[in-house]
Amino acid sequence: MALAAPVQADTVADALAAASSAYAAGDLNTAAAQIATAASEISARQSDLLRAHFPPAPEGWTREDTPDMAEGMAMMGGGAGAEATYSDAEGMTVTLSAYADNMMVQSFAPILSDPQMVAMMGKTIEINGVAFLEQDGLTTMALLDNRVLLQAAGEAAKAQALLAQIDLAAMVAFDGQ
Repeated sequence: MALAAPVQADTVADALAAASSAYAAGDLNTAAAQIATAASEISARQSDLLRAHFPPAPEGWTREDTPDMAEGMAMMGGGAGAEATYSDAEGMTVTLSAYADNMMVQSFAPILSDPQMVAMMGKTIEINGVAFLEQDGLTTMALLDNRVLLQAAGEAAKAQALLAQIDLAAMVAFDGQ
């Protein structure tokens, strides 16, 4: 006799089902709360998918992820966010951050999609076929497909070496879009 695989809880599906039931019963407050729960869980899952595109720590470095970044995304207009800090033995750090589908990305879009604006803000460099803005040798950023704002904070050469390891096209499609 074959045993059925254990059913795994799906907090998104459960919250949406509870929202639907509450809505059908006329309980709009509970429906709204359950929809917010589902949206928060989806954002957390998207943030995990986004962070999965960051490279592993280089030899002799460590990588520390910021898993609770997704929780703060609601305050930034929703969407997904991921962050990881890389440290070498001498204490040099580089922090990679990615933000997708939120108001911060939308606010940077007009600036980072205009080559003249980018040229006025700093030096333009190419990484894997994408133009990145380098500012003061400490921040490197690009807007990927008007969807993902990717930033690296830290000494430019080391930050850009990490950025070069990212499949930028895959990062844009991190959640199946």
